[in-house]
Amino acid sequence: MCDTCGCNLTPANRQFVYRPANGEGTVTAVSVLSHLLARNNDAAAHNRQHFDAHGVLAVNLMSSPGAGKTSLLEATIDALKDEFRIAVIEGDLETENDARRIRAKGVPAIQITTGSACHLDAHMVHDALHELALDDVDILFIENVGNLVCPASFDLGQHRHVVLLAVTEGDDKPAKYPVMFRVAEAVLVTKTDLLPYLDDFSIGHASRNVRELANAAPIMPMSARKHVGLDAWLDWLRGELAARRAHPAPGSVPGHASAPIAAE
Repeated sequence: MCDTCGCNLTPANRQFVYRPANGEGTVTAVSVLSHLLARNNDAAAHNRQHFDAHGVLAVNLMSSPGAGKTSLLEATIDALKDEFRIAVIEGDLETENDARRIRAKGVPAIQITTGSACHLDAHMVHDALHELALDDVDILFIENVGNLVCPASFDLGQHRHVVLLAVTEGDDKPAKYPVMFRVAEAVLVTKTDLLPYLDDFSIGHASRNVRELANAAPIMPMSARKHVGLDAWLDWLRGELAARRAHPAPGSVPGHASAPIAAE
């Protein structure tokens, strides 16, 4: 996380910056960051309670810009729209471009514009949840801001982290950005239809770099635009949702309407 670009502070968490009462004590960058992360983790736990109470599987999609997150969502919606109720939270610095693409598929999409923040945080997601009826959702996708560094450090309340790696990026990205790929619970190698035109990407090398991070997550090559290799991804989603509902978190009642999300 970067104190230079200010990405630790987002429009949703600035109110939680710690300031000692009556001028006592010392505010340091470390103390501010620790406080913000603690408040973020509290909000993430709160979000997860709501997801669990409604039987919703929440998936955090992370990647560099242009790796194909929105194209993946479009293909996923086309494949599963008659099977599951899907909603999307979109994160970008500016514009509603991606949210409009998702809404065109007939799926609710809430746009979060982060301004200068290069990641989503749990407070932003909580605010977006006020605009969603979780009783009408089976799978919630959170499309994080395109960035291979900071998003991995902020818990949003999701159940699963999914990282996309486009073949156009190079097969060394898992080694260069280990934090992101270490937390991944599924890795999608995207845009594989371009492999015939690339001589510097090897799915085997990329997979080896992931495994060297001691990550045994499934690695799924695919092309969302060409609808190639999607079956493994769709089956993974089905399995994750089924597992979540078969073994709900303590105190949650999947499918049961709980109290509405309170404004905080």
